Amino acid sequence: MISTQPDSLIEYLIVEYRWLIAITILMPLSFLWKIWSMARNYVVFKLNTAPGNHEKKVKEVQKQIKSWLAGDRNTRLCTARPTWQTMSFRQGLYKKTFTNIRIDMVDILEVDTKNMTVRCEPLVTMGLLSKTLEPLDLSLPVVPELDQLTVGGLVMGTGVESSSHIHGLFQHICLEYELVLADGSVVTCSKDNNADLFYAVPWSYGTLGFLTSVTIKVVPAKKYIRLEYQPYTNMLDLSSKFKEEALKQDPHRYLEALLFDKNSGVIMTGDMVDEIGNDGMFNPIGRWYSPWFFTQVENHLENYKLGQKTCVVEYIPLRDYYHRHTRSLFWELQDIIPFGNNPVFRMLFGWMMPPEVSLLKLTQPEAVTKLYNKAHVIQDMLVPVDVMEEAIQLFDKEFEVYPIWLCPFKLFNNPGQLKVNSSDWQMFVDIGVYGVPKAEGYETVSSTRRIESFVTHHRGFQMLYADTFTTEKEFRNMFDHTLYDKMRSSLPHCKEAFPDVYGKVNRNVRK
Repeated sequence: MISTQPDSLIEYLIVEYRWLIAITILMPLSFLWKIWSMARNYVVFKLNTAPGNHEKKVKEVQKQIKSWLAGDRNTRLCTARPTWQTMSFRQGLYKKTFTNIRIDMVDILEVDTKNMTVRCEPLVTMGLLSKTLEPLDLSLPVVPELDQLTVGGLVMGTGVESSSHIHGLFQHICLEYELVLADGSVVTCSKDNNADLFYAVPWSYGTLGFLTSVTIKVVPAKKYIRLEYQPYTNMLDLSSKFKEEALKQDPHRYLEALLFDKNSGVIMTGDMVDEIGNDGMFNPIGRWYSPWFFTQVENHLENYKLGQKTCVVEYIPLRDYYHRHTRSLFWELQDIIPFGNNPVFRMLFGWMMPPEVSLLKLTQPEAVTKLYNKAHVIQDMLVPVDVMEEAIQLFDKEFEVYPIWLCPFKLFNNPGQLKVNSSDWQMFVDIGVYGVPKAEGYETVSSTRRIESFVTHHRGFQMLYADTFTTEKEFRNMFDHTLYDKMRSSLPHCKEAFPDVYGKVNRNVRK
């Protein structure tokens, strides 16, 4: 077992009794923050004050950049948002040496029901957005599962969801970006206006300019998701069915799978409906007292192994389904609050779940950080669906972390950093691994580098919110920098103001 020695009594108490701090301090604070955010969003949206204030906010960003331009420019630029407030478990060290630009942009600016779009500021979360759109019978085509993920993070990084096998990544439902560039100018870009910049922004991690608004496509929504669970105890059968469902001419609207070992898992297919049918049960998985979603999925697998029926149907409220992995942070929360899924705990305290990731990071002592570095994996690797079985075998050998999340997505052959072997699109799968490795011989750097090498060899990609141990040359081999380099060379003061992507995401600049 890997262990670290805390440096003080206080740190020891935080490490050993982190669950107590989470329950008594972090969960109540998180709950109050959610109430405040929802209430503020409701008032601002109803009073329609956000559009007018947005222009003032943009001018404030311009003012800060022009102040930097007038100075000696001996530092680079980044947002002033502390890295503990982001969803990534890692913290960027560059924040301490860069000039921090304050960007207080947390509002939904407009819902256009005629053109079926919503315009948001970059710090709007998925939870706020889905809550605002639900009464209008609207939804984003792609709603990444954790409700604290922000629009800006999903644009500058990336986002995937169980509808991505139809609609693609989060960037593919975005129609227009507004940015403030390093010379203080404001530009908008779309596929028809400043197209090069539009396609270069996703995966750029704030190295081309400061994102100030995004216009996103919306679609009609219904009340429930009819979700069908299909357990498997044979990987070849599961993989074959998974690919078949992803590549159907008329696929189910939602598709994902959870693996509980290298041979067993559950495929879930879902569609929107307005009424609860008589072929399944109503399951409000978002209620505070409900078991964590991944444990419910595992129960279906265990029942199947005991000879019960092979297919189970449930009807789940729309937002409950969208944020199904939020209450347990997929399955990461079981390592922080081991008894969090206990029925008594859920009944008494489940209404405060989960604690905000930002607060968990803020109260994380150095000993926990070291432990995470040595004995914890948080990775999403994106590979062509054709090599899914081979990738899973390698992940099992190098990490042996379960559950594993499988989410297929359509990768369109648009200009930008992600290139595919097709003139139109190619089906990929996101393999999400989050937890404590049990593989014999696991070592953080060497094990991850072998996975990275496999992904690059098969022309896949690594999500960059997590640790990347590639060299800069290997990184450029994984991602196509042609358009990105062109934009950095052509945008005014860009190279002077911002590092390149590798300079913001490689392991040496994170802790």
